[in-house]
Amino acid sequence: YEPVRSQIIKIYALNFNYNTDGYEGDGAEDRKSQDGSETMPFIDESPTMSPQLCVRPDGEAVSPTPPDCLLPGVDMEKGLEMKKLVLSGFLASEEIYINQLEALLLPMRPLKATATTSKPVLTMEQIETIFYKIQDIYEIHKEFYDALFPSIQQWNDRVTVGHFFKKLASQLGVYKAFVDNYKVALETAEKCSQANSQFQKISEWINACVCTVFLALLYKPIDRVTRSTLVLHDLLKHTPKEHPDFALLEDALRISQNFLSIINEEFDPRRTAVTTPKGEVRQLVKDGFLVEMSEGSRKLRHVFLFTDLLLCAKMKKTAVGRNQQYECKWYIPLADLAFQALDDSDSCPPVQTLPEHEIEEMKIKISVIKSEIQKEKKAQKGQSRIVDRLRKKMNEQESCLLLNSPTIPFRIHNRHGKSYLFLLSSDYERCEWRESIQKLQKKDLQSCELSTVELQVLTSSCFKLRTVHNIPVTTNKDDEEPSGLYGFLHVIVHSATGFKESANLYCTLEVDSFGYFVSKAKTRVFRDTTEPHWNEEFEIELEGSQCLRILCYEKCYDKSKLNKDDNEIVDKIMGKGQVQLDPQAVQSKNWHVDVIEMSGIKVEFSMKFTSRDLSLKRTPSKKQSGVFGVKISVVTKRERSKVPYIVRQCIEEVEKRGIDEVGIYRISGVATDIQALKAAFDTNTKDILVMLSDMDINAIAGTLKLYFRELPEPLLTDRLYPAFMEGISLSDPAAKENCMMHLLRSLPDPNLITFLTLLEHLKRVAEKEPVNKMSLHNLATVFGPTLLRPSEAESNKPHVTLASDIWSHDVMAQVQVLLYYLQHSPISFAELKRNTLYFSTDV
Repeated sequence: YEPVRSQIIKIYALNFNYNTDGYEGDGAEDRKSQDGSETMPFIDESPTMSPQLCVRPDGEAVSPTPPDCLLPGVDMEKGLEMKKLVLSGFLASEEIYINQLEALLLPMRPLKATATTSKPVLTMEQIETIFYKIQDIYEIHKEFYDALFPSIQQWNDRVTVGHFFKKLASQLGVYKAFVDNYKVALETAEKCSQANSQFQKISEWINACVCTVFLALLYKPIDRVTRSTLVLHDLLKHTPKEHPDFALLEDALRISQNFLSIINEEFDPRRTAVTTPKGEVRQLVKDGFLVEMSEGSRKLRHVFLFTDLLLCAKMKKTAVGRNQQYECKWYIPLADLAFQALDDSDSCPPVQTLPEHEIEEMKIKISVIKSEIQKEKKAQKGQSRIVDRLRKKMNEQESCLLLNSPTIPFRIHNRHGKSYLFLLSSDYERCEWRESIQKLQKKDLQSCELSTVELQVLTSSCFKLRTVHNIPVTTNKDDEEPSGLYGFLHVIVHSATGFKESANLYCTLEVDSFGYFVSKAKTRVFRDTTEPHWNEEFEIELEGSQCLRILCYEKCYDKSKLNKDDNEIVDKIMGKGQVQLDPQAVQSKNWHVDVIEMSGIKVEFSMKFTSRDLSLKRTPSKKQSGVFGVKISVVTKRERSKVPYIVRQCIEEVEKRGIDEVGIYRISGVATDIQALKAAFDTNTKDILVMLSDMDINAIAGTLKLYFRELPEPLLTDRLYPAFMEGISLSDPAAKENCMMHLLRSLPDPNLITFLTLLEHLKRVAEKEPVNKMSLHNLATVFGPTLLRPSEAESNKPHVTLASDIWSHDVMAQVQVLLYYLQHSPISFAELKRNTLYFSTDV
């Protein structure tokens, strides 16, 4: 090993004498916790901090500050020169970093050479653990350096470097794997040093150069991610927005920051801990509000996951001015906790749920109250008492919604006692809790029984330790907090990589709405592959949303693996991740490409946002030869039909093979499939029937919705819209019946016959509600605004509220109009026209 020793010392001397990037090489000493154990370092994302990673004493994260771009009027030459200086400094530190990686790889090569001999210094498994992913990281940065260097040498205002940084950021999955292995690598290196004299000699040679250099070098890859992110901030400050580099650098920064936030979320050392009477440290790992089914009713609980037990508590009612306290309902030692599947003999009592229309009505009330609060605030004589009263009403509605909306079961079992059932709003949330518990259970846990005093002390500490302070309702947020996005998010799920074995893979998309997450879209299953390429586009309606989640599943076709809680086959979650919906980032005409890292899997997707104001405009088609954007009377006259061909064919296909589909008309179809069908109908393609039979049923349902949405005038007409709004508000049933039937008689024949055809179809869909989960109210919510929303010219009139308010008074009325006709007994075109019971007086 003497030649190796000389090479190591030579490179180490070079690296640590030329120390321009501020690395001291002794950070490993500082990263020991008080009990002597290694802790994962907090990764600082703030551009205002020095480029290093450290365990923050308070454990608090520093939020990344958005970079300021080069302002108009600033000397462009000066900005160009500053950008070159930033890049030159970074390139110099990149050279040092590559040398450090080389130094780290030097001992690996001779160690691997001896691993296959009769006297190995380390086993191949130990070598792979200690030097895990170092070679890959070295190659990534060597390629990056070799590509960037010529650009700096030939610097001018046309040179772009953003694509290099974006490619580097897209390869951060390798760093994630390194970070996941970091602690194990250090522990293995220390154990091998203690147990193996030859490896200890190598470590001593390393330590002779610089104190604890080996551990410091293992730490360098973690350190480097933050340095790259800081440089991206600086480059954006000195890059004009109109320069082609700006968008590329912005994409690279967003990918890097998402990666850093994931690492911090997973590895931030918890500041929340209590000491047991035996002197052991019990740390809080996770807490949050969950809905528990207790004695047949829903109860809101605050659940605390500690390192050795799960505690379920409720907030005690206290007098005004006194500190809030928790009351423990039950706890389970993690050593005794199981996620047991129920035996065939066991019966699962049905979970009582509110009808879907009551849930939707709560949402409507919440949005109406929000509008009233905003109006009161804007009013010159707005009184705080009125606002406070409205806030109280909204809090009651939002709390009720959060209590009654979750439906996904999460059952846990005490091996020595009873089972408990929580209801969650999303599979993502269920997976998070399960993974957190299972990760802790991998440790050597002992069952524990708390005395009354111990339980009181632990429960009392929950108030101080909690990280989630309030239920996610609007009234608990500051007025300055963003309200989220209202409109439509277009998402293309491109592909995924990082799977070790072939599987049947698909993704689902979730967004937050009214304080909880809901599943909005699902890709098709890509069968038997390690690299699925979906390239599917979805249009997702946002209701004050701030976050997009992507979950990647392996499809299970084994019917014996049935979840008795929800009577659905349980598909395995392969990975999950989320990204914040930054209004400034997504509100542009261009697609934003992004990557989500999830447990070694990397999902690439693109997204762009369309505000509700733009997305709901009815725009007449310039080409009158098609069907989309063309008046229904023109289409039926050309086709010599009573109902447009597109409506008849889509209804027929849905009733043939989609009437049992869960969420039919609610789940988004693939946007590219919908556009293909739209083009086929517009050009009257001969193969349209073949296309329909091969197409995903949600795409066909989406095409039908899109047809009605793009009519230049709503199906129930602009002229009659005010009358429909007046009629549905009538209190007297007889008067309402007379009015609503007269309005139907007043529609042009093509509109009326098409509406009645659609009406009967939707009733047949609702008959299958136990299977497809689509009630009459659900269908009215989906189709009401589509069939009634006025055209752009009418939208400027006083009776239409702001488009940004999704659940406005008008939208509520639009839903009620369609629901009225859906709940009515069958309406015949001939009888409607013949019946003289309906007076022809206008409303």
